[in-house]
Amino acid sequence: MIRFACVTGVAAAALAATVLSLFVSGWWWIPAAILLALAVTGVYDLLQRRHSVLRNYPVLGHLRYLLESIRPELQQYFIERNHDGRPYDRDTRDLVYQRAKGTAAEEPFGSERDVYETGYEFLAPSIAPVPVPQTPPTVRVGGPDCTQPYDMALLNVSAMSFGSLSANAIRALNHGAALGGFAHDTGEGGISDHHRQHGGDLVWEIGTGYFGCRTDDGAFDPDQFARTAALDQVKCVSLKLSQGAKPGIGGVLPGGKVNAEIAAVRGVPQGETVVSPPYHRVFSTPRELVRFIARMRELAGGKPAGFKLCVGTRRDVLAVCKAMLAEDTTPDFIVVDGAEGGTGAAPLEFCDHVGMPLTEGLMTVHNALVGTGLRDRVRIGASGKVATGADVVKRLVQGADYTNAARAMMFAVGCIQAMTCHTNTCPTGVATQDARRARALDVDDKSARVQRYQEATVHSAQRIMASMGAGEPGELRPHMLYRRMDPVTIRSAEELHHWLAPGQLLEEAPQEWAADWAGADPDRFSA
Repeated sequence: MIRFACVTGVAAAALAATVLSLFVSGWWWIPAAILLALAVTGVYDLLQRRHSVLRNYPVLGHLRYLLESIRPELQQYFIERNHDGRPYDRDTRDLVYQRAKGTAAEEPFGSERDVYETGYEFLAPSIAPVPVPQTPPTVRVGGPDCTQPYDMALLNVSAMSFGSLSANAIRALNHGAALGGFAHDTGEGGISDHHRQHGGDLVWEIGTGYFGCRTDDGAFDPDQFARTAALDQVKCVSLKLSQGAKPGIGGVLPGGKVNAEIAAVRGVPQGETVVSPPYHRVFSTPRELVRFIARMRELAGGKPAGFKLCVGTRRDVLAVCKAMLAEDTTPDFIVVDGAEGGTGAAPLEFCDHVGMPLTEGLMTVHNALVGTGLRDRVRIGASGKVATGADVVKRLVQGADYTNAARAMMFAVGCIQAMTCHTNTCPTGVATQDARRARALDVDDKSARVQRYQEATVHSAQRIMASMGAGEPGELRPHMLYRRMDPVTIRSAEELHHWLAPGQLLEEAPQEWAADWAGADPDRFSA
């Protein structure tokens, strides 16, 4: 209400100055004109729906856009920081904004990137490109034990919970998913009415707190899980083992954010800080994990069941694969989250030093499944700083079947990286439970932005693949992605990494994999 009072006060002052200019002195026209301009601007800011910052901070919010126009120094310091304080690529962020707004265009004068920098990656175009397909590709998720497979889009909304995000942000993401025909991962905070209002497809994620399917003492409740998983809107169920921003530790939702609605959704006391344990109660060995995924699928009526993790060691991944072979059952999907993932609030040391980056983690999981002859039964999703069509194609080359985006989707609904997610004072209404701030996020406008961003990014990925001579993702190969090793050396992903042949580990493990394969135990995770 403060913003309305301020605008009303300025309007009243403008009226008073106008009266004084008519009856006292003509010099009063100067302050009258200034105050009138401010009042008109303030009223416009309150009524418009495209910019959440202006709705929450009428008039003053324009300073943010002034800073955007002063590049690169001021914007680099004030705006271009991600949630853990490290610089985030400005061009990528701006591209997401442009696609979300439907204003993306071809850029003049080419790239400003240093193509001779060590680590620079590029995709190889073909001398004989192929036509761009007219329809976006999907991948069928569902192995031999699944009776209700799901066709997953190439790019989907990654896991972000209600509680960390506002109700309006959840509505916008889900409505965007419904408009665009892609999936929306709920995050571990449970399924709220906001997830269900617009009918977008859901991947229901269960974390260590078992929110939405927990007993009074915090254990897994199979009956409650089965009831919720039976919802038509729930297309897949996923067990979260870890996430890229903070592998090995649980999440924390401050008590100030746990209002009555969030408490009801999560099944926890109102006003108390919610701490997710770092480990699961439902399994302690690779074999128990595989069995529990199979149980989730059974409780969900045959819908696809899988898990998400930030990879720690190759040996643990191989232990899970050995458990799959021993139990003769597999998850329908595995989502690999890279250590560069950053939408979850986490200690800086975990962000910077714990967990395997997405490139290595993704190829580890892909090769482990290929080498054990299980790859055709399991689909792989990839998440961790996926934002552009080029990001999508790179991850497909490295072994993914589809991708998920969190940070880019936050940009699409209006996030400006203010880095106040943990304070409940998000200026755009994205990451807050303050109803006054959240109301600035217009669901209809932002859901259209989410849909436009996803559609444009998938189309960009299709264009890139077509330029590489690949009409569909299955035609991509490791030799199509290159990396600069030093100023004079370039190597393809095929040359840089050992790619296993189907079933190779079962016959004779190559030297590079032999020790981990021999040490992997389906009944024990490595210490």
